[in-house]
Amino acid sequence: MIRQILHDNSQQDLLLAIAIALATLLALYAIRYALTAWLAPRLQTRKSSVVQAWAASFAATSFWLLLPIAVKVGANGLTLPAKVDSTLSIIALIAFIVQIALWANRALVQWFASETVRRRQIDAEAATAMTILGFLARLVLWTMILLIVLDQLGFNISGLIAGLGIGGVAVALAVQNILGDLFASLAIVLDKPFVVGDFIIVGDMMGSIERVGLKTTRVRSLSGEQLVFSNDDLLKSRIRNYQKLQERRVVFSVAVPYDTPRDKLERLPGIIRDIVTTREKVRIDRAHFQGIGNASFTFEVVYFVLSPDFNLYMDIQQAINLDLVSAFEREGLEFAVPVQAFRNTAALGAGEAKTAPQTPTGPQPAQ
Repeated sequence: MIRQILHDNSQQDLLLAIAIALATLLALYAIRYALTAWLAPRLQTRKSSVVQAWAASFAATSFWLLLPIAVKVGANGLTLPAKVDSTLSIIALIAFIVQIALWANRALVQWFASETVRRRQIDAEAATAMTILGFLARLVLWTMILLIVLDQLGFNISGLIAGLGIGGVAVALAVQNILGDLFASLAIVLDKPFVVGDFIIVGDMMGSIERVGLKTTRVRSLSGEQLVFSNDDLLKSRIRNYQKLQERRVVFSVAVPYDTPRDKLERLPGIIRDIVTTREKVRIDRAHFQGIGNASFTFEVVYFVLSPDFNLYMDIQQAINLDLVSAFEREGLEFAVPVQAFRNTAALGAGEAKTAPQTPTGPQPAQ
């Protein structure tokens, strides 16, 4: 084959081809040097992480991948056997594809690294998710490059893709719970239905988020123990996130006995409204004579605390309750005693009557 190449091409043609190949290689390396030594430092000063990532990718240029491309460019002026020419073309194309993959891989590594650092300052769990996404992105990239290279080498990738699909389905079925929790973890970190520190209620369990892992989320309950939720199950539940509160709606009722005069019943909603409106960070909604109960008249009050702070809400409600007690004493009003309390008192009295010793009323026997 070498003899055939030497026979079909003159010595001048061979020397020219070598010169073109060397010139191409030097030109490619000169471009690489200009990009890495001059352009990249200037792009690294930009605020855009995408621009910085592409600037970092210039350093991933490989001499051993530029060489086949330069050889192919130099060999274009020669008369070569069809097999040799096609082989050089395939090698040069594969080298070019792999070089693009190296650039893209370096850009992905740089971009995800910068994003991980940036997000770690805001949310540590988001940094973990960016690491996982970076690995998946590079896995997809190299899988595509491998399939393209195999296709250029003449392999039937249709059957390979089908086989990978069947194998992937089998693996996915085997680890579907793990994959479900993994993708749920990514959904939690990216969609942010809650973050570390949020107070949530899930069903009859509640607590503060301590950690969002790849498979589970850890919650510290009010009583001190740690609750562990599967990420997939947690996303399927209805979550009440109290950290997202902007204001808190409060409803409470006041009951007075049946013998309360009508004029005092008419004044009572205004009294309650005045008490509530004097509080700071409170917006009154309504105060009404709601209805007639089994043993009392009931008044319902609705107001908003203009803060999500639970302790502030309890302080305000406590102050309102104390002012209500003072207002009732001043107006000569009484709070209704629950019917159950009357029943308990009656039952207690009946029990005491049954167990009390009987005082003899007739004549006593002589001692």
